[in-house]
Amino acid sequence: MRVRTALTGTAVLLLSAALAGPALAAGPAPGAHTRTRAAVRAAVAAGVPGATATVRDVHGTWSTAAGVGDIRTGRPRSAHDRYRVASITKTFVATVLLQLAAEDRLSLDDPVDTWLPGLVRGHGHDGRRISVRRLLNHTSGIRDYLTDDDFRRDHFTEDGFFRHRYDTLAPRDLVAVAMRHAPAFAPGASWGYSNTNYVLAGMVIERVTGRPYATEVTRRIITPLRLTATSLPGTRTGLPRPSGRAYSTFGVPGGPVHDVTALNPSLAYAAGEMISDSADLTRFYGALLGGRLLPPRQLREMKTTVRVKAVPGLRYGLGLTDTRLACGTHVWGHSGEIPGSVSGTAASADGRHTLAVNFDGDWAGDTTAVAEEEFCQPETRESTGR
Repeated sequence: MRVRTALTGTAVLLLSAALAGPALAAGPAPGAHTRTRAAVRAAVAAGVPGATATVRDVHGTWSTAAGVGDIRTGRPRSAHDRYRVASITKTFVATVLLQLAAEDRLSLDDPVDTWLPGLVRGHGHDGRRISVRRLLNHTSGIRDYLTDDDFRRDHFTEDGFFRHRYDTLAPRDLVAVAMRHAPAFAPGASWGYSNTNYVLAGMVIERVTGRPYATEVTRRIITPLRLTATSLPGTRTGLPRPSGRAYSTFGVPGGPVHDVTALNPSLAYAAGEMISDSADLTRFYGALLGGRLLPPRQLREMKTTVRVKAVPGLRYGLGLTDTRLACGTHVWGHSGEIPGSVSGTAASADGRHTLAVNFDGDWAGDTTAVAEEEFCQPETRESTGR
């Protein structure tokens, strides 16, 4: 449920196998993604059970998979696997709120208290001083509920996870956990990633529209774009087929590997409950950055970023990251982790070149390394600028 590179060392939610042959779709010339395929395989060599990636560009769609999707049976990982995308959900949520702003149904500068009166209170939090915009770009200062020691123990340790994996948590429960703590900083004074911000954003959507945020995401984005592998499961604990398993070591280096496929995603809500596949994610980011989901003004606002001091080369917009890769190329997207699933997306500024990658284990590999190989190849750099 988080931006992985931005939160190294903080709470995780967002937190060797035989290589399978790549699955190719018609389009790109042979060898066009050789380095990308090698990076996916390198993640498996580093310890990830299985990995899958899809690229969409002007030549068509290309996919690859490596390793296994099921350690027990040895079934290969598939390019068509559905998986928990965690914090990539945030880009969808921000898109809906920007659509509502374009429709004049709310302003991004509305105080949170306008829509959720009295909810953001306690230990110095004050929803009257925090705008919707500050929720979306993580400058609110609202404490991340994932930093609560009791919450972490109950959901992200081995014993806690297996006791509470099927618990249903209401959005107000998650906000209440955050309100037990003082803000991380005064509104607008700094930047700090907080899943609580997007729990509140989902609740604002519901108050503005009178419908569940998941309904709005579905009718405004998933259905029009025909994202047939994308869903918001609510409290459903399983993964729809086709899918593999998901594995975690609960942050213990070299620790035992546990199957954590089944879990109740209500602990993430609008901060990270979504399920999708790599093909759907590339289609979504292509449509978003290509101007098919937002008017030009709102897309500019989404891409107006603030600095993330802890991570050189990373800036955060409204549910969208701007990452400067090692070669100097800028890509837009988001990352996400939830127990057993690590995902990343990257796209050119115009959305004509998009990548989505997923690992089915949360203790090894680097999705950014895959993006580096895809977007820093000489033949792709010219068309992938900021």
